[in-house]
Amino acid sequence: MPLLLRSLPPLPSISPFKPSPSPPAPAHNTGIPKAKTLRIRAISKPKPKQNPKASKQEDDYHATLKALNSKGRFPRKSLGQHYMLDSSVNELLVAAAEVKEGDVVLEIGPGTGSLTNALVNSGATVLAVEKDPYMAALVRERFSSLACVKVVEEDFTRCNIRSHISSVLEPATDSLYGQSQFAKVVANIPFNISTDVVKQLLPMGDIFTEIVLLLQEETALRMVDASLRSSEYRPINVFINFYSDPEYKFKVPRTSFFPQPKVDAAVVSFRLKQAANYPPVSSSKSFFSMVNSAFNGKRKMLRNSLKHICPSHEIEEALGSLGLPPTSRPEELALADFVRLHNLIVKE
Repeated sequence: MPLLLRSLPPLPSISPFKPSPSPPAPAHNTGIPKAKTLRIRAISKPKPKQNPKASKQEDDYHATLKALNSKGRFPRKSLGQHYMLDSSVNELLVAAAEVKEGDVVLEIGPGTGSLTNALVNSGATVLAVEKDPYMAALVRERFSSLACVKVVEEDFTRCNIRSHISSVLEPATDSLYGQSQFAKVVANIPFNISTDVVKQLLPMGDIFTEIVLLLQEETALRMVDASLRSSEYRPINVFINFYSDPEYKFKVPRTSFFPQPKVDAAVVSFRLKQAANYPPVSSSKSFFSMVNSAFNGKRKMLRNSLKHICPSHEIEEALGSLGLPPTSRPEELALADFVRLHNLIVKE
């Protein structure tokens, strides 16, 4: 254990915003917008809470490594495990989701429980879903005295999350802090399941209000900032904007993790839409089927890639009525364009 700690370099500061060409901030300025700075400070130096569920526990990167060693565990590459060593990142994650007293929060892959601890300190009730039985046992043991932490040992991508979160939301409606009709998601997830997690969670606006995920930076940028007419524009971008309003929050350097990944990470917030606010399509299933078909032949013109839906000349006419050229390709259509095209050519 001492050798392991000495081998790790000091952690750098976290950049809480997307890099931009503007001049660097003075040394005394963190670069965090004023409103966010106040919120983050409130978390790093919280006032004493009268929360009967938990008392504040300190957590740092030494505690993370000690927790791993206590079980003789090493991160498993097959599970994409990279554990957070910087407690300030966990506090920023909690701040990004605006977690407050009485909130119900789903955490995916709690690992050693360092983020779980930050959520508990904020006054939240936490449902932690962990696939690794050793890590599930560690987190269950660590928070065994707290009724506000429930650990489920399952593969998140295969579990019935609606059932699990409902079992936590129902008791919370009678809690000291008032009624909790919705939950939030705050998680440092394995990079290799990012897309699966996003696809599973974003259509759940009836359960979750906000999803804050720590992702591979390249994935985060692609999900939030992919532009039309670029090679990064894909069906997932249409899907994300259909169900949510995404926002890039801040960058996390790779040196904040153990083991250190080959890439940096970033935090993205997805504010979920309610069903009444989804784009007006007759069927979301047929809509996304059309979008996926359009991108299956990415360099193909829509009049060719969608001709299994209706004749090419009808597709050209529909595009023309939208003010788009008959030679349009999928990377040239925004979400609203796909919605109008679907409503013109898909007959149900």
